[in-house]
Amino acid sequence: MKEHFVDHNFGGEARDLLARCIQVTEDYMAQGLRLTLRQLYYQLVTQNIIINKERSYKNLSRLVSRARLAGLVDWDAIEDRGRPPHRSSEWDSIADLVESAVASYRLPRWEGQNKYVELWVEKDALAGVLSPLAKKHHVTLMVNKGYSSQTAMYEASKRFIDHRSEIQSLFYIGDFDPSGEDMVRDIRDRLYTFGAEEVAVSKLALTKDQIASYSLPPNPAKTSDPRARGFIEKHGGNSWEVDALPPKVLTLLIDNAIDHEVNKQVLFKILKKEKADVKLLREAVA
Repeated sequence: MKEHFVDHNFGGEARDLLARCIQVTEDYMAQGLRLTLRQLYYQLVTQNIIINKERSYKNLSRLVSRARLAGLVDWDAIEDRGRPPHRSSEWDSIADLVESAVASYRLPRWEGQNKYVELWVEKDALAGVLSPLAKKHHVTLMVNKGYSSQTAMYEASKRFIDHRSEIQSLFYIGDFDPSGEDMVRDIRDRLYTFGAEEVAVSKLALTKDQIASYSLPPNPAKTSDPRARGFIEKHGGNSWEVDALPPKVLTLLIDNAIDHEVNKQVLFKILKKEKADVKLLREAVA
């Protein structure tokens, strides 16, 4: 929703940049996606609309803030993953509660599959893109916010071990930088330490091929990172953030990767039973 609170005049370059911002945000909203400010920034950098510098990001932040107050940018277009509100569940009536329960009824989608899959991401800013995908495919989504804690790794290992599936896959999403590349090794090693020895850890994004395919904008590799030396020797002095990858591309990558793991015939039987159960539930409470 666009709401007007404060008048602002945008002229010259600011007006042109704002028009492109609105175009990008509305395009993604049409796909049911909300962008973080960082993701919007990288979409503009990738399209050569702005240059990849910290000052450009700060200027964009001020422009978008003023445009939202002026009622020009939809408040639902951009999300702040760092400050989510926590609200209690409420219903207007028992009937609403029952309808909510029926609407949320889902059978275990991986029942009968010989595989177990989890989706992990390095940064919280991408959780808004990944959460609907995790819900759609009924896979566990873990947001690490950098290197994962020992507690989280221990608990993850137990999930994999308890499933005892023939094939166990962990799809990882992270930056192409010294730490982002090393996190794949770190996850694999620590799961192994905790006894989850059969988990195949794959980095879906960001990869060198994706960087080249989508002409993603580089950043200087952080030389303060203790892993920088080895990374620079292997990949050069630049790094890339996964936020720069278009969300629709990331969505397609994840959809395809998870779909490849699923036995469609087994899933079809579960979905058919689920649909029949929902019909019976609605008839019972009608």
